[in-house]
Amino acid sequence: MSRTSDGGNGEPPGPGGRPDDEQAAFSALLEDSAEDLYEHAPCGYLSTLLDGTIAKINMTLLDWLGYAHDELVGRKSFSDLLTVGGRLYHETHFGPLLRMQGEVRGVALELKAADGRRLPVLVTSTVKTGGDGQPLLIRTTVFDARDRRAYETELLRAREQAERERAELQRLNAVLQQTLLPPALVSVPGLEVAAHYHIASTDMVGGDFYDLFPLAAGTWGLFLGDVCGKGAAAAAITSLARYTLRAAAVYDPDPAAVLRNLNTVLNHEYNGDDPRFCTVIFGLLTPDAEGGGFRVTLASGGHPPALLLRADGSADYLPTPGGQLVGVLPDAHIATTTICLAAGDTLLLYTDGLTEAHTASNSEDERYGDEALLDFAQALAPTTAPGAVAAIRDLLDTFGTGVDDDTAVLAISVPVHTGDDHD
Repeated sequence: MSRTSDGGNGEPPGPGGRPDDEQAAFSALLEDSAEDLYEHAPCGYLSTLLDGTIAKINMTLLDWLGYAHDELVGRKSFSDLLTVGGRLYHETHFGPLLRMQGEVRGVALELKAADGRRLPVLVTSTVKTGGDGQPLLIRTTVFDARDRRAYETELLRAREQAERERAELQRLNAVLQQTLLPPALVSVPGLEVAAHYHIASTDMVGGDFYDLFPLAAGTWGLFLGDVCGKGAAAAAITSLARYTLRAAAVYDPDPAAVLRNLNTVLNHEYNGDDPRFCTVIFGLLTPDAEGGGFRVTLASGGHPPALLLRADGSADYLPTPGGQLVGVLPDAHIATTTICLAAGDTLLLYTDGLTEAHTASNSEDERYGDEALLDFAQALAPTTAPGAVAAIRDLLDTFGTGVDDDTAVLAISVPVHTGDDHD
């Protein structure tokens, strides 16, 4: 069986094995004159003398500018076609660079058309030299940049709009964040209190929260927690957790009972495909009439252990092992411990944004960690609640952008009364 060779589209081949339509196009290219290619190129061409006088210009550029050939050739210089700003740039930068380097590529300028329109262009110029190496003339290629300018303008407009929207989002986030924190900590007779909230990113609302509030006569409740996640969903859990904790503490101030109530609420509300949970530490403060300090009972639901900085200069974590995340299981285990705060003692609660921060000086990008925090506390003790919080703020500042999660800090301390204070 014989085969019939064709061009791949079923048409009989033309001369040279090409289909007729391809051959016709190929022939047209061969017959295209160099002059026609120059005059009607998809970009503008012009040649100028060394003083800038236009010696040759193609039809493409003439059509863009709306000039006749005789209006420009031998009558105007290239700089005459530029806007005032473009002419200044050409004289102070473009021209000197061209003389030094012999070539300047892709410079954005604006040409002035015959009717006053501005034409944004990209210009490339080269110096043609003779056999003796002396410059003879300047050849310039001009690309129409109107579409590019329109794209850049739209891109700039979209960017400015995005920046305005981001600023508004950051403002709303800041307002929302403030509503999730107490405007001021209550004053507790016989205690110093201090707190700080470090925002890792203004683009997202964090899920850390704290509070200190009065309960029955002579007792106060405090809590500090961290909701899993960020954004609006975390803010909703934060708000629910704060108000549930306060309401539960009024109903039954036992710290373990308070956290069990919160666990029940979260487990019932968010036990579907997208479960939500948090870590919380809740404390009940009661004045110690005999010792002169405070009795503190803490309950922890999966939260990092509190730090106790003693008046004698020692510091250690309080044991609350085994406490489970609040909201995950129907019957979460809650760990409790009781301590007595004496004069000069400070209790420090914090969220894990502190211990999980990246240390800027660590090349291996390790986290700050529990051991480093304990060393920091031992070097800091003895201190006061304001002193401890101020020290933690300074510590967070040293991490810079290494703090990638919000951090809440709450501290209470029993002041040391001196003879001068009594007087």
